[in-house]
Amino acid sequence: MAQRILALAAEESPERLREALQSLGESELGDMVTRQALKGRETAALLRGIFKGSPCSQQSGVLRRLQVYKHCIPLVESGDLHLGKASEIIGLLMLEARQLPGHALAELATLFVDVIKGGSLSNGKSLELFATVLTALASSKESLVYGKGELNGEEFKKQLINTLCCSKWDPRSVIHLANMFRSVDLEVATVPLDQLRHVEGTVILHIVSVINLDQDLSEELIRHLKTEQQKDPARALCPFSVALLLSVAVKHRLQEQIFDFLKTSITRSCKDLQFLQASKFLQDLFPQQYDVTTVILEVVKNSAFGWDHVTQGLVDLGFSLMESYEPRKPFGGKAADTTYGLSKMPAQQACRLGASILLETFKVHEPIRSDILEQVLNRVLTKAASPVSHFIDLLSNIVVSAPLVLQNSSSKVTETFDNLSFLPIDTVQGLLRAVQPLLKVSMSVRDSLILVLQKAIFSRQLDARKAAVAGFLLLLRNFKVLGSLSSSQCSQAIGATQVQADVHACYNSAANEAFCLEILGSLRRCLSQQADVRLMLYEGFYDVLRRNSQLASSIMETLLSQIKQYYLPQPDLLPPLKLEGCIMAQGDQIFLQEPLAHLLCCIQHCLAWYKSTVRLCQGAEDDEEEEDVGFEQSFEEMLESVTRRMIKSELEDFELDKSADFSLSSGVGVKNNIYAIQVMGICEVLIEYNFNIGNFSKNKFEDVLGLFTCYNKLSEILKEKAGKNKSTLGNKTARSFLSMGFVSTLLTALFRDNAQSHEESLAVLRSSTEFLRYAVSVALQKVQQLEETGQTGGPDGQNPEKMFQNLCKITRVLLWRYTSIPTVVEESGKKKGKSISLLCLEGLLRIFNMVQQLYTARIPQFLQALDITDGDAEETDINVTEKAAFQIRQFQRSLVNQFSSAEDDFNSKETQSLIIVLSTLSKLLDPASQQFLQFLTWTVKICKENALEDIACCKGLLSLLFSLHVLYKSPVSLLRELAQDIHACLGDIDQDIEVESRSHFAIVNAKTAAPTVCLLVLGQADKVLEEVDWLIKKLTSLGSDTSEDSSQASNQTQALEKGVILQLGTLLTVYHELVQTALPAGSCVDTLLRSLSKTYAILTSLVKHYIQACRSTSNTIPARLEKLVKLSGSHLTPQCYSFITYVQNIHSESLSFAEEKKKKKKEDEAAAVSTVMAKVLRETKPIPNLIFAIEQYEKFLIHLSKKSKVNLMQYMKLSTSRDFRINASMLDSALQEHNTEDAENEPDNDQSSTADQTDENQEPRKKRRRKK
Repeated sequence: MAQRILALAAEESPERLREALQSLGESELGDMVTRQALKGRETAALLRGIFKGSPCSQQSGVLRRLQVYKHCIPLVESGDLHLGKASEIIGLLMLEARQLPGHALAELATLFVDVIKGGSLSNGKSLELFATVLTALASSKESLVYGKGELNGEEFKKQLINTLCCSKWDPRSVIHLANMFRSVDLEVATVPLDQLRHVEGTVILHIVSVINLDQDLSEELIRHLKTEQQKDPARALCPFSVALLLSVAVKHRLQEQIFDFLKTSITRSCKDLQFLQASKFLQDLFPQQYDVTTVILEVVKNSAFGWDHVTQGLVDLGFSLMESYEPRKPFGGKAADTTYGLSKMPAQQACRLGASILLETFKVHEPIRSDILEQVLNRVLTKAASPVSHFIDLLSNIVVSAPLVLQNSSSKVTETFDNLSFLPIDTVQGLLRAVQPLLKVSMSVRDSLILVLQKAIFSRQLDARKAAVAGFLLLLRNFKVLGSLSSSQCSQAIGATQVQADVHACYNSAANEAFCLEILGSLRRCLSQQADVRLMLYEGFYDVLRRNSQLASSIMETLLSQIKQYYLPQPDLLPPLKLEGCIMAQGDQIFLQEPLAHLLCCIQHCLAWYKSTVRLCQGAEDDEEEEDVGFEQSFEEMLESVTRRMIKSELEDFELDKSADFSLSSGVGVKNNIYAIQVMGICEVLIEYNFNIGNFSKNKFEDVLGLFTCYNKLSEILKEKAGKNKSTLGNKTARSFLSMGFVSTLLTALFRDNAQSHEESLAVLRSSTEFLRYAVSVALQKVQQLEETGQTGGPDGQNPEKMFQNLCKITRVLLWRYTSIPTVVEESGKKKGKSISLLCLEGLLRIFNMVQQLYTARIPQFLQALDITDGDAEETDINVTEKAAFQIRQFQRSLVNQFSSAEDDFNSKETQSLIIVLSTLSKLLDPASQQFLQFLTWTVKICKENALEDIACCKGLLSLLFSLHVLYKSPVSLLRELAQDIHACLGDIDQDIEVESRSHFAIVNAKTAAPTVCLLVLGQADKVLEEVDWLIKKLTSLGSDTSEDSSQASNQTQALEKGVILQLGTLLTVYHELVQTALPAGSCVDTLLRSLSKTYAILTSLVKHYIQACRSTSNTIPARLEKLVKLSGSHLTPQCYSFITYVQNIHSESLSFAEEKKKKKKEDEAAAVSTVMAKVLRETKPIPNLIFAIEQYEKFLIHLSKKSKVNLMQYMKLSTSRDFRINASMLDSALQEHNTEDAENEPDNDQSSTADQTDENQEPRKKRRRKK
C-alpha cells in the first residue's frame, strides 16, 4: 500500500491519492507509517504524499493529518527509530504544522501536555514540534473551546503553559523541557521581578552545590561562557551568569581564572564601546551597544534578593579591579591622579567600576560593611608607596553613604591613626577628610587622634610634623566655637553633605573653645619649625577663620606676633622687611626658614575676610571690639608702610641687581634666588591688597603699578639669568601669589569695566602693556594649576563651585579681549614677548579643554555663562550644541581672517591654536545636529580652498577634518580624493607617465603632500583597517553562532559583510593611488609598506572567514567579494610589485651615492656611510613582510576557490619572484664581458687585437643599454 501511495503522490492530480487514503482506516494508516519508518525507506516521501492527499480545506484531511501527528509523536519517542530518521520526521511535521487550523493545533498541544504529565517522554525529540505548535497556536485568531468558555490562540497557549508549569515533571524530561521553553516566547511580566530574582538565587545555589561535588563542571562552565562570549557577549555575560561565576569564585582554586576572565571581559567591553563611539560607520552597524559594567552593577542590585553567596565574590572582584587597574606611578615621578579628571581609558574605567561595585555592595549588604571598610583602610596603610587616591575616594564615598557605620569600626580607624606619621602628607590629608564625620560622633576617636597628632608635632620626621599640622587644621575647621558665623558660602566638598548634627551638641559648642585654643597653642610651636610646616599653617589659617570665626582674635594675634619678627617699623628704613632672618645656613647649604611672602599673603586674606565679614556682624561687645580694632589697625598701618617703602626700594636695597649671582650651584646664588622669589611674592601680595582696598582710587592704582615695576624688574633679571645659565629650574615661572578670585576681578576691571567713575584710575593700569600682559599670564598660570591639580592656591582654591565661577568670569574676559582686538593690530606696536591676544587665545584653549575634563556635568552652565553678563546661568534647558556652535563661529571668523591676511601677517602659532580650539569645541556638538554638519562642510571647504604651506597648521586642519568626518560617515571616499591629490602633486613612479591633475584639496601641495598629508592619510587608513579587522572578528563569531535565531544573525552577517567589503574596496583605490606615487625615501615609504602588509593580512582574514562559511554552509560566495578580489588583483598587487622595485631603486641610488663618498673621503665619511646603510636596511625591512602577506592572501584565495567552486585566481596575475629576478640589460652586459674575456685568452695576437677593438667598441654600447 505504501508503494501505491508513493506512486499516486507522484501524479499531478491528487484525486486518486485522496481516494486511496480514504480507503485506509486509522490503524492501517499508522501501521503503514511505522513499517516504512522502521525499514528506513522513503518515510518523508510517504508523509508528504499523505499530507498532499489530505488538504486542510477538507475536514477529513485535517482529521487524517491529526491521526498522522498522534501516531508519529509516540513513534519518535519510542526510541525504535534511528536518530537521523526521527529528526527527518519531526522536521517535516514542523513544516506542515503551521497549515493546521486552530482547533487542530489546540488538540495537538493538549495531547503534548498529557504526554508530558504522563511522563512518557524518552528522548524529548518531539518537543521541538511542541514548540512549533505553541508558536503557531499563539498566532491563531480562531476562537477555541477551553473548558466551558472560549479563548483566542494566545490565551489558549498561556493556559497550556500554566497547566504544564503547575504539573510535576519527570526528572528525565527536565532538560528537554528547558530546551523547549527557550524556543517559546514567554511573557516576563507574568512573573513578579522579586520572585524571579529569588528563583535565580536558588538556581545559582543548586548549581554551586553540584559544582562543589564535581570540580570539572566549574571548568566546563568557564569554557562554555568563554565560547559564548566570542559569539555574543550580551548573552554570555548576563547578570545571572556573572552572579553564577562570582558564586563559584569563592572557591580559591578557581578565583584567579574567573577574575581574569571577568577583567578581560570588562576591559574588552570598555575598549569596544570606545571604538564604537569614535566611528559613525560602526555605530550604524551596531546600534545596540553592550556594556558589561552595567551588567555587573545590576548583579550588585539583584544581590539584595537574598543572594548572600554572591556578595563575597563581588567584594573580591571590586578590590581585584581597583588593584589591577590602579593609577600608575611613573618612574621617579608623581602618580597620575585621575580623581578630578574624566576617566576615559579602559583601565581607568575598570578601576572606577571596582570602586562602584564596592560602594554599591556596601550600601546593599550590611553584614559585609565592616569587612569592606577594614580592607580599604588596610590598603591605604600598606600601599603608601603607590597611589592610593582611588581608595581614599572610595572611603570618602562610603563614609558619606553611612557615617555612623564607622562607629562600629572605630578601633580600626584608631589603629590607622597610629600610622599617620609614616604616611605621605597627601594620603594623610585625604584620609582625615574622609573620616572627618566620625570625629563629630565619637569622642574616643577624636581624643586618640589628638594624642597621635600631639606626638607627631615633636617627631623628627618632617612628614610627621606636616601630618600633625594638617590634622589640627582639620579639627579647627570642623569644631565650631559657640557664636561662630555660618560659613555656608564656603562649605567643603565633603563637609556640606556629611552629618551636621553632633551627638554632643548640648555642650560641644561651648566646650570647643578651650579645645580649639589648646590646638592653636600646639600649632604656635610649629611657627618655629621648617618652612614647609609654616607654609601649611599659613595656607590653612584662612579656611579655619571662615569656618570658625570666633578664633579670629587668636589667629590674628598669632600672625601679628609672627610678622613683627621681620617687620622694621622705622618709617624711612629701606627695605621694610628683614629678609636675612628668613634664611638659615647649614654648612655650605642655604635654606628658606620663613616663607615671608606666604605669611604676608595669609595676613592679607585673613584681614580682608575679617573686615568684610566679622566687623559687619559684631555685636556690642566693646572690649573685644577695641582689642580687635587694635590688631586690625596694626595690620593696616604695617601693610601701608610696607607698600610705601617697597615702592621706594631699589633692587640694591635687597642686595639684588643685574650683577648679582643667581646660579643655583653657589650658596650666594641660592640665597639671591630665595630673596628674589620672596620679594616678588611680597609685591604680588601688596598688589592684591592695595587694589582691593583702593576702591578705584588713582593713587592706590599708582601704588599698584609701582609695586609691579619692582616685581617686573626682578622677574626680567631672573629670566635673563636663567636664559644664560640654561637652567631648567630657572626657566620655571614662580607660582603667583594672586588668588584666583582676584585675578578674575582684575581682568574684568582692566578689560571690561566701562564705568565713567573708574576710567581715570584704571587708565593708570591700562597704560602699562607689561601689566596687562602680566595679568593675563597669571590667569593662564592659575588655569594650568587648576587643570593639573584640580585646585589653586589662595582662598577658595579648593572650593569647586567658586573655582567654576571664577573660571567663567576669566573666560568671558579673555574671549572678549581676543575677539575684539586682533593680534595683527596689537603686534604692530609690541616690543617683545607674546602678544596679549595670543596669551588670551592660549588661555581659552586651556580652559575649553579643562572644562570638558573637570566640569563635564557643568558644560551647559559654562557655555551659558559666556553669553551673559550677570553670571546667572540657572536655565534648565540649555542647548549645548547651539551654545557651542555660537562660540565656534567666533573662532571660525578669526581663522578665516588669518587665511585671508597677507603672507607677512600670517601667524602660524595663532592659527595652530585656533584650529585646536575649534577641534576642542567641536566635541561639544551633537554629531546628528545640523550645526555639526555645517561645521564639517565649512572645514572641508577651508581645506579645499586654502593652499596652506605651513606644515603644523596643515596637520592640525586635516586632523580636525578627519575627527569630524568619522563621526558623520566613513572617511574612505575622502581618503581617496586626498590620495589622488598626493599622486598628482608628487608624480608617478614611472617618470614617463604624466598624472592627470585632479586637485580636490588645495591644502595638498608640493610642500605639504609628503610627508605631512601622506602620513595623515595613511594613519587614518590604518584606523579604518582596525575597524574592518574588528568587524571581521565579529563576523567570525557570528558565523560560529548556531543559535535558534539564525535569521536575525544572518541579516546582521550580510550587513557586516557588505560594510567590510565596501570599506576595503574603497581603501584599495586609496592604496592604488599611493603605490603609484613617487614618494620620497623615508617615513612615507616605510609607513605605506607596513600599511599595505596590514591590508593584505586583513584581506586574508576576510578570505578565511568565507572559507569557514563555505565549510559550515553550502552558501556560495557573494558577487561583491568576487569584485573585491578582482580589484585587488588588477589595481593593487601588480602596482605593489612595481612600487617595491621603485623603493629598491631609490635605496640603491642612496647606497651608491654613499659608496662614492666613501671612496673620496674614507676616514671622514665612514660613519656617514654606515648610517646610510643602516637606514636603508631599516627601510627595506618591511618589503619581505609585504611579499609574504601578498603570497598568503593568494594561498588562501586558492583554498577558497576550491571550496566555493569559483575560480578567484583568474583575477590574480602571476607574482614576481623576489628571490630570483633576471635583469635583461645586466645579463646582456655580463655575457658581453664574459665573451670579451674568452677572446683575450685566445693565443692568436690578431684575434687578441680584434677582441681589444671589440671591447673598446662595446663599452659605450653597454652603458647606453643601462641608461635605457
